[in-house]
Amino acid sequence: MRASVISRLAAGLFSLSAAASAVAGDAIAQTEKQGLNLHAIGMFFLFVVLTLVITYWAASRTKSTADFYTAGGGITGWQNGLAIAGDYMSAATLLGLTAMMYTQGVDAYIYMIAFFVGWPIILFLMAERLRNLGKFTFADITAYRLDQGKVRTMAAVSSLTVVCFYLVAQMVGAGQLIKLLFGLDYNIALFVVGALMMVYVTFGGMVATTWVQIIKAGMLLIGGTTVMLLAFSQFGFSFDELTTRAMEVHKLGGKLLAPGSLLADPVTAISLGLGLMFGTAGLPHILMRFFTVTDAKEARKSVLYASGIVAYFFNVIAIMGLCAILIVGTNPEFFEAGQLGGKVIGGGNMIAMHLAKAVGGNLLLGFLSAVAFATILAVVAGLALAGASAISHDIYARVIMKGKASETTELKVSKIATIGLGIVAVLLGMAFEKMNIAFMVALAFGVAASANFPVLILSMYWKGLTTRGALWGGYSGLFSAVTFVVLSKSVWVDVLHNAAAIFPYTQPALFSMPIAFILAIVVSKMDSSVAAQKEIEAFEDQYVRAQTGVGAATASSH
Repeated sequence: MRASVISRLAAGLFSLSAAASAVAGDAIAQTEKQGLNLHAIGMFFLFVVLTLVITYWAASRTKSTADFYTAGGGITGWQNGLAIAGDYMSAATLLGLTAMMYTQGVDAYIYMIAFFVGWPIILFLMAERLRNLGKFTFADITAYRLDQGKVRTMAAVSSLTVVCFYLVAQMVGAGQLIKLLFGLDYNIALFVVGALMMVYVTFGGMVATTWVQIIKAGMLLIGGTTVMLLAFSQFGFSFDELTTRAMEVHKLGGKLLAPGSLLADPVTAISLGLGLMFGTAGLPHILMRFFTVTDAKEARKSVLYASGIVAYFFNVIAIMGLCAILIVGTNPEFFEAGQLGGKVIGGGNMIAMHLAKAVGGNLLLGFLSAVAFATILAVVAGLALAGASAISHDIYARVIMKGKASETTELKVSKIATIGLGIVAVLLGMAFEKMNIAFMVALAFGVAASANFPVLILSMYWKGLTTRGALWGGYSGLFSAVTFVVLSKSVWVDVLHNAAAIFPYTQPALFSMPIAFILAIVVSKMDSSVAAQKEIEAFEDQYVRAQTGVGAATASSH
């Protein structure tokens, strides 16, 4: 696996995150199949039935492209906040971070903060302008005053790169999780996830996807809070008593609450932090949610609610991890051959599940298992919708048809694209079953932070950005992020089996983000063409629209 602890964290946690998501990683791949969990299967079946009923209802409301992509812009700030949190809080949040808190202590909390810091950037710098300037995808904003064909193509390529790598991580994670928690076969799990995702998105569009995410977020909050309260009650709800006793039994002792190995390699730590922070602000399926609300005020509210929910849940996870040190870590029944300190039954990522069983029996274990699977379904649906919109709205309707495609045809292309993405996701999930998927997620975050974020933020705030600069910035961020990941230990050594990595770090953002920003700015400054001058002059119109929202509700994409 990784040479450094940080890299191991990236491998084990990044993948299913939100922000994404691989509770899978090597850790899950190496775990054995569990017995059939009837409680979990029953509860997951109920979740599926409920969401299919919602999809049936949503299908009757999905008539236009606006309905399909953005639920007609009628989602409230509170609903959207829950849905964003549902998109962001993955199975890695529940399983991976609980396990990390159990083994690493306060280092895991530092890691959670890195996940969280992206939200203020979105709240203060982006949410309002996203809603005022965009219609269906973030490419609407980057291409607002620039060359539509070229800039939309670039934005769609980077979006699809992020979506595909995220989808693979999700699908592999789904397969491994189901093998772990439900006792079902890996390929069966892939088909179940792929088929349900295609049904949600194809028939219900953004309305169904939003409600799947809201229900899943609610289930996750209820399940996690229940486990946390039942576990915390065993220590009289005293954080002091919990931490004191945990330090007495944990192998780290007094260092459990002291920052440790996470910051051992500062360069990787900073690069990881930048990738998580700015990657969040460049993820297409997160950005797309800002076009579903009625106005900029609701967009700001939705980020505020999402931030609060995510922050609350991270604290729930932290307490669960500390409680597990005493409740799971000192109980021989959760270890193979009953050996305390040995291998945890089912692997390290099962800590949250063992804690649920210890405090709530098989019923709570079943509920939490169903929640873990529901999490993946919700994130996969959001990703598929973002990918389909990049293909149908940006590439087909705006680039190929040059804005002359009918709504009916665009909707049809969206649905075909969704089915295509679903099939690709299942096939890639099968192909990558045995592979270390950490690099896919590092790549997804790296591309989001390096290709999407720089061009997006410059197009909103800097009048000097030209089409040529945007293209250089976007493509250089995309290719440098991909190249650095391929040349890192994640791929060059672990996948391609070379002796040593050419690029010494596992996270690309610290290096690829500056490349994107510098080239976008320098090339824009050097561009003295007539078209560039017109693009710079058009910034005033964009600025007024971004600040006031005048024309945002009724304007069609440019």
